[in-house]
Amino acid sequence: MTADVLPALTAEVRCAAHPRGGGCGHPDAVLAEREDGTVVRHGGTVAKAHPPGTDLGELSLRLGIAADLPEIFLPPLRSVPADLHGRLATFWPYGTPVDPDTPDAAPWEAAATLLARLHQAPAPTGLPAMRGPAKAARAVQRLRAAGPHPAAASVLRAWAGLPSWARAEAPMRSRSLCHGDLHLGQLVRHPAETGPWLLIDVDDLGLGEPSWDLARPAAWYACGLLPPDEWARFLDAYRRAGGPAVPSSGDPWPALEVPARALTVQTAARAVAKSAAAGRALDEVEQAVVDTCARIAAIPQQLGQ
Repeated sequence: MTADVLPALTAEVRCAAHPRGGGCGHPDAVLAEREDGTVVRHGGTVAKAHPPGTDLGELSLRLGIAADLPEIFLPPLRSVPADLHGRLATFWPYGTPVDPDTPDAAPWEAAATLLARLHQAPAPTGLPAMRGPAKAARAVQRLRAAGPHPAAASVLRAWAGLPSWARAEAPMRSRSLCHGDLHLGQLVRHPAETGPWLLIDVDDLGLGEPSWDLARPAAWYACGLLPPDEWARFLDAYRRAGGPAVPSSGDPWPALEVPARALTVQTAARAVAKSAAAGRALDEVEQAVVDTCARIAAIPQQLGQ
């Protein structure tokens, strides 16, 4: 499938970059080529082939939200996805991503402010659920399919202790507009280099529990992977912008604890599955997340519920 989609996607992104014909000296660049999406850039234009089985109506609704919230999301270049060999494709302007080599310059305040605005924005009728819990459940399924691993038991015990909504087995309690997969790779500057930070990737956008969007940095902080001052910058900026996921003051953890545990399990499940597939030991970061799952698994299950 990818062998068919990649050349078609490259041809489409060139057409989108040069709608009047002609060409330029910009090379084609493959920015991502994974099971969950292939992304190609040509000059200032980016095309993404979404995962097989993506629903046209749901993706169109999500594109519409991005177009209607240009102060929060990078707006798409086209309002309707294209069909490329059975895969839906969308087209976007290129934005400058966060530089992973300069962690001290990570835009935590911008990310938090964008989330707070998103969580307070009105949602269109018919929008499906935010897909964060479903992605966590898929990561656990992948772990189970990977076969025996010494770390799997503690990860699965931590998963079993989560409430049903966090395991995608029951509806979420809230109905806020949520990103569904927030991390620093989901921010770009547009116009490139000089513009404001904006969110990208609408695949998991939907209605649900806004605390899920804060859960990944919260989990990193709890695992010791995010310094306390960076976590404080993120949390304080979210509160200043009026974000509804946590109280405006006081302890945020009663609201964040369950989704943070769920994101920790998701991260650990992916790490263990990759480790098993590659026949290698867990690295230091992966081991830290698995160790956190062992601590989570020790929490009485009734407390998690």
